[in-house]
Amino acid sequence: MKTICKLLLSTFLVLISVNGVVAQTSQPKPNQVELMKQFIGTWQCELGKDTILVTENTPFGTGMMCSSEIVSNGKKLESIKQLFGYDRKLDKFIVAELIKSSPVIEICNAWFTSSNKGELVIVNPENAPVKWKFEFKTPDLIVQTAIINNRVVKEVLLSRKK
Repeated sequence: MKTICKLLLSTFLVLISVNGVVAQTSQPKPNQVELMKQFIGTWQCELGKDTILVTENTPFGTGMMCSSEIVSNGKKLESIKQLFGYDRKLDKFIVAELIKSSPVIEICNAWFTSSNKGELVIVNPENAPVKWKFEFKTPDLIVQTAIINNRVVKEVLLSRKK
């Protein structure tokens, strides 16, 4: 009986010490709403020769509204509207995107995985394999990487306009 009690006590102490070590190394969850504020402002991205994307992001409650235009040689080719709304249960943003020339409404989830990195994943079935990863290299420079079927297909740089 003494042996069993000593074994249980030893096991208990080991479990407590292991649990304490794990608790000390766990990272706090990113504050999604605060981190998303990094996107607020006007951003510009070169998409190709003489073709740029200009995006204006404005705060709206715990989310934001985005208005974008693709312009080539001074001519507007496309308009895009996005609404980001924070979902507390998912701890992610739900994004609705309308592209003027398209009848499709894109539904996406967006979230930060750390203080300067995150993902945006299209969740509606027609376009589900598309994923974007983003990283703030500086407060005024974002690298976005497009991934389709786990393969990088495009990388773009967005610069904050001052």
